[in-house]
Amino acid sequence: MAVLANPHTGIIFRRILQYSRPYLWRIGGALAASLVVGATDVASAKLVQPLIDRVLQPQDRSLIPLVPVFIIGLFAVKGGAKFIQEYNIKTSGALVVQDIRNALYSHCLGLSLGYFNQNKAGNFMSRILNDVGVMQRSAADMLVDGARESIALVGLTMLVFYNDWKLAIAAIVVLPLSFFPGAYVGKRIKKNSRSGQQVLADLTAILQETFSGMKVIKSFGTEDLERRKFFDRNRNFYHFIRKVLKYDSLSAPIIEVIASFGIAAVFWFGIYRVINGYITLGELFSFGAAVLMMYAPLRRLIKINNTLQTVVSAAERVFEIFDQQPEIVDRPGALELDRARGQVSFQGVGFSYDDAPVLKNFSVEASPGEIVALVGPSGAGKTTAAALLSRFYDVQEGAISVDGHDLRDIALKSLRKNIAMVDQETFLFNDSVANNIRYGRPQASLEDVQKAAEAAYADQFIRELPHGYEEMIGDRGVRLSGGQRQRICIARALLMDAPILILDEATSSLDTESETVVQKALQNLMKNRTTFVIAHRLSTVLSAHKIVVLENGIVKEIGNHQELLNNRGLYCKLYEIQFMSQDGKEPSSR
Repeated sequence: MAVLANPHTGIIFRRILQYSRPYLWRIGGALAASLVVGATDVASAKLVQPLIDRVLQPQDRSLIPLVPVFIIGLFAVKGGAKFIQEYNIKTSGALVVQDIRNALYSHCLGLSLGYFNQNKAGNFMSRILNDVGVMQRSAADMLVDGARESIALVGLTMLVFYNDWKLAIAAIVVLPLSFFPGAYVGKRIKKNSRSGQQVLADLTAILQETFSGMKVIKSFGTEDLERRKFFDRNRNFYHFIRKVLKYDSLSAPIIEVIASFGIAAVFWFGIYRVINGYITLGELFSFGAAVLMMYAPLRRLIKINNTLQTVVSAAERVFEIFDQQPEIVDRPGALELDRARGQVSFQGVGFSYDDAPVLKNFSVEASPGEIVALVGPSGAGKTTAAALLSRFYDVQEGAISVDGHDLRDIALKSLRKNIAMVDQETFLFNDSVANNIRYGRPQASLEDVQKAAEAAYADQFIRELPHGYEEMIGDRGVRLSGGQRQRICIARALLMDAPILILDEATSSLDTESETVVQKALQNLMKNRTTFVIAHRLSTVLSAHKIVVLENGIVKEIGNHQELLNNRGLYCKLYEIQFMSQDGKEPSSR
């Protein structure tokens, strides 16, 4: 087939075949069965000749009882071989695609956070589910039909040449013409399949956003807006699928019209050869049956070519993600850090997102057990500093060290086991309360989970749940209040027991009552840990050992609360904006 001559398609299939090696015995069994299926097709065409020349024309009644035996026996052999072929090919195809989906998911987990920030979650979901699903459904059918039809086509072609090479030339002279429309149709199908898969990814993204943001949609009453957005994308998807179906439906009629010229030539030339005594009538009908049967697998192979293009377009999107390499990786011989003391040092750190500088010459020291607060206006670079400490990104200038070791020299897994984070986005999994708390330490006992919950002031409300610690909390913890979700996140960090802690706006979205309880839990969490507190509410950082004031990525001031107030700088202005009462007097907390 013309498409297989495409070097790019060959590369794609070689990559797919790498996953087939564990299942070669299944594929080998299917191919062996395919030989039997193809042979039965050839035998069916060949048996037409003795049926006419030895049974019908001489009217030999003694052979008539053998006719149904041969027919039933032939179809029984073909049916058994076809079952073995299809079962083995389809199960091996499903296993191969299962391995590809597992490998793709695993590879996605290994990619750097920056790559996910630049791409929609729905795009990943579509490629893992939809594109790999297309590969599974189509590749299995393609392997089954391709193996069977190729063997049948080769066998029948050999038979027609064996019977009469002159007639065979008349029959196959039109075959090359079928490759041109086949190649054109295949290219159009591939192009529209790829576009359709991209639109399907957009549909998946809309679904993901809709179901995650249902509360917002309901509160703003924008159901009609979301409905129109989905309908438009769905209509676009049909637009591309309609083109795929059009070209796929067009291929068979084209091949049949081209094949009709070869069949007409066979019977026109064949009748003259029968009349002139070169061949018998049985040989002509046997030859005609073989030619008719030969064009059938050719027609189906063109359809397989169309399916192949769909597989290739889906596989290209899958392998595009495989070809993405994580930006943040371990250096050769990276240090396996045991439990860190918690000495953290930012040394002249500079970082930009694309061309937008976020941190400039950022230098801060944090001693073990010290609480360091990062404050400043929005966009000052506070969260970026925390992301660099967790090594979600690598610094572009300067260095960050933990216990004197450059982060880039520390194995990622061991570094992140030494850092716990409580974020303003309290992400919880649709799992039990206990499993959410033990997420950082899956092997932790229920007793350890309960102790962490008690220290996080979460034990009481957890026990009041219908199933206690085994209560399922819904997608993103939707069945819990904001304060309850935050305390479970704090319990999760407590149970992880990392020496370095990052609190990123951990109380920003809570009401006063919930914030009071969460602040008590945070005090327990921060004990004997090096803590970086990112906060807009300055009330949460008054007791910090060191407050770092950032503006436009530059450190403006460093000191404790009282020292910074006395400096009358940016911190004092922020403090006055938040805390000065209407009569101009400062609150007693100063």
